[in-house]
Amino acid sequence: MDDLRLGAIIRAVRKRRSLTQAYVARLAGVSHATVSLVERGHCENLSLRRIRSIAASLDVRVELIGRWRGGEVDRLLCRRHSMLGEKFAAFVLAHNGWAVEPEVSFSVYGERGVIDQLAWHAGTAHVLVVELKTGLVDVNELLGTLDRKHRLARTIAAERGWPAAAVSVWLIVDDTKTNRRHAAEHRTLLRTRLPLDGRQLGSFLDRPTSATAGLAFWTNANPRSRRANLRVGGGAGAVRQKQVDDQLSVGRAPETGRGAATTHC
Repeated sequence: MDDLRLGAIIRAVRKRRSLTQAYVARLAGVSHATVSLVERGHCENLSLRRIRSIAASLDVRVELIGRWRGGEVDRLLCRRHSMLGEKFAAFVLAHNGWAVEPEVSFSVYGERGVIDQLAWHAGTAHVLVVELKTGLVDVNELLGTLDRKHRLARTIAAERGWPAAAVSVWLIVDDTKTNRRHAAEHRTLLRTRLPLDGRQLGSFLDRPTSATAGLAFWTNANPRSRRANLRVGGGAGAVRQKQVDDQLSVGRAPETGRGAATTHC
């Protein structure tokens, strides 16, 4: 986040809308002096919550960009995403009858994108759209993306010779404290659109007889994490229970050598 540029944007939008700093301060629930500091680029001693409140009052979106050792951070994030995809693909393939394709690009009536993993169960003509996230950030945008992929899934599957009778969508999220906190903050939206959790994932993969939508936290996206070595009973479909405010539970891939996939970043 460039403090000076953000301040200039806030000031420009405020003036374009013919608003005073005092009025924006009331909308954002902060002091007049705080708005003045932001507009002058002095954000170093202000909380992110206050900065975002001021920006939101003007319909301005604030994004943070982390940088570390040039391009190394991109490789680090890509590897974690890849590991998450590999572990989840192995979990799906441990259930009979499933095939998995990673990084499925599509262009349907001008709508373009990439599905992290597209799985097919020939016995029930069931397609599974998998979205992998190492970071849970913009939930509204994420749910919109999932809706679009769900809507186009039958067409995308048909291009691969998969005549889908049903389509399921699952969001697989790296199990971190930050991701769980963000999920709890948006639990109403998430549970409305993705009502199932890791406790139902194994049963669905065993018997994909009806369309489902769910969210599961994955514990072993990081191969160096101690949690990646935790042993869980219950066979290939086992998932570890872990309570959070909204009772979203944790899924974990089994220790198996079957199948692997890489994913895009």
